[in-house]
Amino acid sequence: MKTILTVDDSSSLRQMVSFVLRSNGYDVVEAVDGVDGLAKLDGQAVDLVLTDINMPRMDGIEFTRQLRAMTPYKFVPIVLLTTESHPDKKQQGKAAGATAWIVKPFQPDQLLAVVKKVLR
Repeated sequence: MKTILTVDDSSSLRQMVSFVLRSNGYDVVEAVDGVDGLAKLDGQAVDLVLTDINMPRMDGIEFTRQLRAMTPYKFVPIVLLTTESHPDKKQQGKAAGATAWIVKPFQPDQLLAVVKKVLR
């Protein structure tokens, strides 16, 4: 079973994402922001990370940067889930090491399609 870490400060969005992923056979670890996400990982193997960008304490761009600097997570796909569609933010995300980008609001099918694509 593939394990996905989902990082978002919105509990309703975390619940929706977790429900969709679990319903489709994925194991899910939830975190409330980048700091919590790093703490939850703590060397645990994950197959994919889904993270919001705008969060308190540590945003998704900094979280992505820090994750990419850690050897076990250097090549783990990271998908940014965000309301941001500005090209500058996309560039920052790519520069930090993000694999893909999903703009909120999104449909569960969209999320699953991206997850399946990056987990190949």
